Amino acid sequence: MLNIASGTAGVFCDSIPRRSFLQIGSLGMGGLALPELLRAEASAGSSSSSHKAVIMVFLPGGPPHLDMYDPKPDAPSTVRGEFDPISTNVPGIQVSELMPRQAEIMDKLAIVRSVVGTADEHSAFHCLTGWASKGFQPAGGWPSLGAVVSKVQGSTQPGVPPFVGLAREMNTRALSDSGAPGFLGLAHGPFKVNKGGVHADMVLHGITTRRLDDRRTLLKRFDRFRRGVDASGTLDSLDAFQRQALGILTSNRLLEALDLSREDPAVRERYGKAGGYYRFRPDVTEKPGGAGALEDFLVARRLVEAGVRCVTLNFGKWDWHEFNFRQAKSNVPRLDQGVTALVQDLHERGLHKDVTVVIWGEFGRTPRINKLSGRDHWPQVMSVVLAGGGLRTGQVVGATNRLGERSIEEPVQFQRVFATLYHQLGIRPERLCMNDRDGRPHYLLNHHEPIRQLL
Repeated sequence: MLNIASGTAGVFCDSIPRRSFLQIGSLGMGGLALPELLRAEASAGSSSSSHKAVIMVFLPGGPPHLDMYDPKPDAPSTVRGEFDPISTNVPGIQVSELMPRQAEIMDKLAIVRSVVGTADEHSAFHCLTGWASKGFQPAGGWPSLGAVVSKVQGSTQPGVPPFVGLAREMNTRALSDSGAPGFLGLAHGPFKVNKGGVHADMVLHGITTRRLDDRRTLLKRFDRFRRGVDASGTLDSLDAFQRQALGILTSNRLLEALDLSREDPAVRERYGKAGGYYRFRPDVTEKPGGAGALEDFLVARRLVEAGVRCVTLNFGKWDWHEFNFRQAKSNVPRLDQGVTALVQDLHERGLHKDVTVVIWGEFGRTPRINKLSGRDHWPQVMSVVLAGGGLRTGQVVGATNRLGERSIEEPVQFQRVFATLYHQLGIRPERLCMNDRDGRPHYLLNHHEPIRQLL
């Protein structure tokens, strides 16, 4: 088993413990685990001539919309907070002073300030699937967007998984999620990598090509035996999946995409290397925390460039029930750097028409500042930022009231963001009906209408 151990960082108000490890694949005698992650290619039947992709940046904990993308300078001080808005390169659009880089590329971004219908729960689930984790679940659970892409479109080429998860592990398990396959089955789960320098861990140390061939031959013998007792014929294509699994484990393309030492030093410098930081208590020395690192934005770009269709990552720690403004001063500028570097990079490489970027958390934060100088959960409304994918950027969709409490213009149901992402991928959720594990058909979304202003 190739394992990538991962540490923990960041504590949310849920205080859910988390300890896990990643399993890339198994070369045991009983067969390969990784081939089960690759059956998407067989069922998809899609061409690799078109490579639409999505990079989803999840902000664990719920970022404060008033202190970032929906400033309210005319609100009372108990609402507007400490930060002033600044103008952007699009007349009439303002963002927080903590995001000067994004202000300079606002023509390449679209802000949706009126997203409603989110869940009041610390979980990445609804940002990954479009459904609340505590609501109705079909047999097997709702699949994430990446799993749907894997099922419907499959890999762009052998050795490159369609769905890769970069989410870093945190103490709160639900926020470390890269996206579950749900009722689509393990074959469509994410290929997970979430540790710096992971490319070194993917090398098959001590296993020569000849030894690998010997193991493959042994597996084939076991497969022939199993086929002899398998009347259903379900194992007929196992050899193909094994070849694909071995292709991923030995693929230079995937390995090189994860190897940042191959990147131009100037580009790496633009993205930066720092992770999120926080002060959970005023008497605690500032220390690394939250999830992810700025380099994950660069890895995501390299992965979609290598052929991956969906990349998910998490960044920072945004559960600021106290000391909201102190933590914002540390976290928001780092996010500003990562988002700006990614969007500019996609444009410079000509990927901006095919690769859609979405940046969001699980909900907004309370307009009124609490007695601990923090903001609490606010699922009534939140902001979402999109870029690339050929979307009509340089605009704001929707608006909240004077205090940022609720949508007063163009309320956008949470699932409409998903409908927009599917639309950009070439998937029509209103026409796609999939069976759960009990054989019952389900549409992917209840709200199939994309955000027309962006198309």
